[in-house]
Amino acid sequence: MFNQAPFSCRVEWGIRGAREAAERGDIIIIVDVLSFSSTVISALRQGAIIYPYPPNLDGKSFAEKIGAEYILGRAEAAKAGKPTLSPVSFKKKHYNKKYVLSSLNGAFCTWMAAKVPALLIGSLLNASAVASVANKLRLQSKANITVVPCGEQWNEVREHENSLRPSIEDYLGAGAVLSYLEGEKSPEAEVCIGAFQNAKEKITELIWECGSGRELRQKGFEEDVSHCSRLNIYEAVPILNNDHFVSAN
Repeated sequence: MFNQAPFSCRVEWGIRGAREAAERGDIIIIVDVLSFSSTVISALRQGAIIYPYPPNLDGKSFAEKIGAEYILGRAEAAKAGKPTLSPVSFKKKHYNKKYVLSSLNGAFCTWMAAKVPALLIGSLLNASAVASVANKLRLQSKANITVVPCGEQWNEVREHENSLRPSIEDYLGAGAVLSYLEGEKSPEAEVCIGAFQNAKEKITELIWECGSGRELRQKGFEEDVSHCSRLNIYEAVPILNNDHFVSAN
């Protein structure tokens, strides 16, 4: 059976990887660069309270139940002047307000892996900071660490096809986080780190031109792509506390 069992720092893709890491009892770092992870980090930095919620359940009803606002799609929210999955949409005026955030990738992976010793949110924005927190938690709990690049979903999936679309922005984000983690790395993690280190000097250009980056830019969200490509600009580290994120540092 496939596993990375001998190693304390691992990398696993998507919802399946998140579930298996949770079943092992690992510390999990969810990486969804464009844009769930970057949005949660940016929102936490502004003092907003984010409740992750899977898109296949009724997030609007959940938001009403807890007295939160359900986050709309990018275009719809932009017209209404509300915060959205766009990380740059969160401002100081959103301090201490509750928001329910659904997404096909990052929120879904978070939901799948919620019951673990610690679930952290990582991205390029906070790669060093989230790794520092994870290193401390590993020493305290003796648990292993799995970094989960979420990837994207293919549209119009045909019968017998897998819907996961691996994405370079999440792979590079995972490599950045892994590069700062302590402990023995699996071969899969070492290769992921190597990809990040090779791309580090041109990471902004690579994410700008990658498929996911171009997809967002074509929809008018160039600022999101630029923002999410920046390395280690924030110290904010979201950690899941029951059903919402709080600061881990």
